[in-house]
Amino acid sequence: MGFFSSLFGTADNTKLVEVIKDGAFLVDVRSYEEFSSGSVKGAVNIPLDNLQQQLGKFKEKQNIVVFCRSGNRSSMAKSVLAQNGFQNVVDGGTWQNVNKILTNG
Repeated sequence: MGFFSSLFGTADNTKLVEVIKDGAFLVDVRSYEEFSSGSVKGAVNIPLDNLQQQLGKFKEKQNIVVFCRSGNRSSMAKSVLAQNGFQNVVDGGTWQNVNKILTNG
């Protein structure tokens, strides 16, 4: 690991690639308006503000990937899900990152 990556970390997508290939439940946590302007094929839109009320949609899912515009809301979504007992959640960061993995994968 290089000096800067040890300080700041790197975008290690290994786990993300693995769960996407295994058919993870893809969740875009951006607003409805943002989602309608483009997202990942096969993703569902559950805005971060509505996540708590939509927890039933996550039950029985083997793996869950959450993503957004910048990675901030997806990080918060992962925390909310973890607080509610979901340990199988991967923060995909940006929707473009997830889309790149999905289309190149």
